[in-house]
Amino acid sequence: MATIYEVAALAGVSPATVSRVFNGLAVSEEKQRLVRDAAARLAFTPNKTARRLRKRSSEIIALLIPDIENPFYTALARGVEDRAQESGFSVVLCNTDDDPGKELRYLQIAASEQMAGVILSPASDEVDLGAIVSLGRPVVAVDRTTPYPVDAVKIDNRSAGIAATKALFDAGYRRVACIAGPAGIEATEDRVHGWRQVVASRMREGYLRHANFRVDGGHAAMTHLLALDTPPDAVVTTNNLMAVGALQALVEAGISPETFGVAAVGELPFMALAPASVVQVRLPARHLGTTAATMLLERIAGDAQPLRTVVLRAEVAPPASPREEWARKESAL
Repeated sequence: MATIYEVAALAGVSPATVSRVFNGLAVSEEKQRLVRDAAARLAFTPNKTARRLRKRSSEIIALLIPDIENPFYTALARGVEDRAQESGFSVVLCNTDDDPGKELRYLQIAASEQMAGVILSPASDEVDLGAIVSLGRPVVAVDRTTPYPVDAVKIDNRSAGIAATKALFDAGYRRVACIAGPAGIEATEDRVHGWRQVVASRMREGYLRHANFRVDGGHAAMTHLLALDTPPDAVVTTNNLMAVGALQALVEAGISPETFGVAAVGELPFMALAPASVVQVRLPARHLGTTAATMLLERIAGDAQPLRTVVLRAEVAPPASPREEWARKESAL
């Protein structure tokens, strides 16, 4: 049976290039052609079992996310899976519920099962990656960073917060509140900083409320804001599900979302009947997933370049009618 070294010699490339071709990683079209032609002439077939034993790892990636019910993380997971499947890897999805205890158990399982690597959105800034890192397995942090020296893919969250807030002031609102996720989480803090940067010279800061990233949290925070002696006339929510809760609270209070400004960092869920006036800052969730998976697969293949942090930008979507939004999301499926 031919070996990878024989294929490399016949193709005139390095064994590492042959490995990258059969792992689905970035290689020029010309080198791919040379490698595959040489493999065909030598009847070479990658021995995945032998490779797995040699590396002492499986061809399984663990993906740890806080909330699979949030469409943002669903899209992120789809991006990871698409990229992993292209390279012959499988993905195990772990829902942490932003619980550090659950997160740690999943990380320990990933280590004990010799998984090839981990992509995670950390539940806290005290995430314990010791078990997986001690085995030499690569880790990529996504959406949030970690205190460990690992690769990361982030969104420019401060700019997203600025864009959402500025859109409301530009629309004529003057008391713009902010409903943010739990304090201490990097993405939350960055989006709040963006909100503060815009409101700093325009109004007082008494309109900030922290919630739990979910619909009930957005509902409760909006209810409290509306009960103030001088309530806000608009609100920025730092994620999509809290925006749904805020909209529910407005409707229950008899306030039309068409007259009360709402801007969401993140697109509203597919089934949400969003008023045409809602500003949505679109986050590149799927691209976040494919980028993280590509970085992880490169590390698994032996990439030893310095650690990288990739920052992706969000974009403000102009308000659309429900029919237009439905059509756009249908076309994206």
